[in-house]
Amino acid sequence: MNHFLDIHKTGANDLRGMIDQARVMKDARKGLPKGTPDADQPLANHLVALIFEKPSTRTRVSFDVGVRQLGGQTLVLSGADMQLGHGESIADTARVLSRYVDMIMIRTFDEATLLELAEHATVPVINGLTDRTHPCQIMADVLTFEEHHGPIKGKKVVWTGDGNNVCASFLHAAGQFGFDLTFTGPESLDPEQEFVDFARSKGSTVTIERDADKAVEGADLIVADTWVSMHDDKAAAKHNLLQPYQVNEHLMAGAKGDALFMHCLPAYREQEATSAVLEGPQSVIFDEAENRLHAQKAVMRWCLGK
Repeated sequence: MNHFLDIHKTGANDLRGMIDQARVMKDARKGLPKGTPDADQPLANHLVALIFEKPSTRTRVSFDVGVRQLGGQTLVLSGADMQLGHGESIADTARVLSRYVDMIMIRTFDEATLLELAEHATVPVINGLTDRTHPCQIMADVLTFEEHHGPIKGKKVVWTGDGNNVCASFLHAAGQFGFDLTFTGPESLDPEQEFVDFARSKGSTVTIERDADKAVEGADLIVADTWVSMHDDKAAAKHNLLQPYQVNEHLMAGAKGDALFMHCLPAYREQEATSAVLEGPQSVIFDEAENRLHAQKAVMRWCLGK
């Protein structure tokens, strides 16, 4: 049994295996109707609990569809459906759910909720997102990059804006997959030093550059995310701080000519990125969204040793 809690907590060889398997599974489905089961059914007779304390579109749909394509069934639960941490301890909830289901995916706020759930569950637990990290998204992003440009090892990735949970997982991935990452954004929104230190400890070059034009020079990939995350009450102040880091046509022109643009969505057009970039020829945002499905199917198979 394997938990998938964070990219830096999973072996680099295992991560590479998941990416490669995701690509094989995606290729095998070309031309098939979306509801067609995969030829291989590793989740047959398996039930997967999908817990959402935070609202979700891509995470909910991709995990639900993925489980079904792999032959399993899903039980979708919201925070309102459960007593998770409200009247019943997280540890007890983990023990109870483990008696009913074969795997748990949780999308939650506090990282401590995820970690306590995993500590006491006797089935695999997958991090669908916390306020600190978002590993499933970055697995999809690595898959997307490599589909378009080959191995990500040795490439230059530029993160623009807020050093948030997605940025944190990109830093973990830099260390595990061997690419370099430049963060460009205001100092008050720098990523946590712990994440930067991890990537550097693995030999990746991590650069903090306040000038966005300088940051994107030689970039193979530019990544943006929403300026204001869900339930963030500092919207106005963040918008003022982040305006110089908007990804627009001028900024994209400063990167390599074949550089890709990514955004995990939802995107707020004309804020963190312009419509011209989001809809432009270098944008692969909808490939990213689709690849959540394929990457997470590979993650689930790995969690169950399949």
